[in-house]
Amino acid sequence: MQENSPTSSAKGRAIVVGASSGIGAALVRRLAADGYRVAAVARRESELRALAKDAGASVLAYPHDVRETSQTLALFDRAVAELGGLDLLIYAAGVMPRIREDEYSIEKDRDVVETNILGASAWLDCAGAFFERKRGGQIVGISSIAGDRGRRGYPGYCASKAWLDTFLESLRNRLSRYGVSVVTIKPGYIDTAMTQGMSKLFWMISADEAARRILNAAAARARVRYVPLRWGLVGFVIKRIPSVVFRRMSI
Repeated sequence: MQENSPTSSAKGRAIVVGASSGIGAALVRRLAADGYRVAAVARRESELRALAKDAGASVLAYPHDVRETSQTLALFDRAVAELGGLDLLIYAAGVMPRIREDEYSIEKDRDVVETNILGASAWLDCAGAFFERKRGGQIVGISSIAGDRGRRGYPGYCASKAWLDTFLESLRNRLSRYGVSVVTIKPGYIDTAMTQGMSKLFWMISADEAARRILNAAAARARVRYVPLRWGLVGFVIKRIPSVVFRRMSI
């Protein structure tokens, strides 16, 4: 573990969960470049250490599997103490196992639930309690446009993102009276390991561009933000397609 003492010159203190690659890693790099001290949390230790080394001394690496929820509170408290406080928590961890349309796998669904739901709940609960006591702060959750409807291709993943949307809305309603901002981010297709090998993807943007838009949404204290914004129109339309029609669609 890197042992860096807090510095008063930091613009802010942030925890990014799911930081070793993709959107999470891009968020860490952008926050560090913007003057934040960042606790980068992820399961893959070698990638996490490389990210911390590349991003600079303001990034602290915390290897952690979000499925190990019994460890979350102690690690959260440790990260906050070593950062010297906390202003922002971003939950970017998530899995989307590839699943055939004729496949029904409790093992894959369990991994989705433990990572996308239970892992998120553990970290977001810690942040919610901390920011309520502090009377301020910000939570950002990386959901997905996939949470807008139950697509036939990824039932477990779609359900997990619908859960995250509702959980974040509940936190927003609970914490807004304490000056805490809760932002739900709903990306479309992002060029990450999760989308590699998938066909018929459109409006693809890089992880770095997604991170830029996410941090802009956080700065604007948005409630729900599609990334890019044009996915909001897609979501608007998809939510209004009758179920009898939607079930025949291949999206």
